[in-house]
Amino acid sequence: MFRASEKSTGTGYTTTVAFLLVAFVFSPAVLIISRPLGLVSVSLAIACSALCITLAWMNWKRSSQLSIPSIAVSNGETK
Repeated sequence: MFRASEKSTGTGYTTTVAFLLVAFVFSPAVLIISRPLGLVSVSLAIACSALCITLAWMNWKRSSQLSIPSIAVSNGETK
């Protein structure tokens, strides 16, 4: 188990994956389902996907700098 002072990085990439799902799955699916009304709809879908990809990349860069906590017990600590 983690101590209160340690932080798990297991969910650090959840937001990144969510942004990528919106960019590559939901945005094209909404575009197909709504039957595009022309160039405006396609442009909006591409802009939304590009924004989500950019946000995912920025989130991934921030999350990848987190470190995994050590499981070793410090010399001063006892179980």
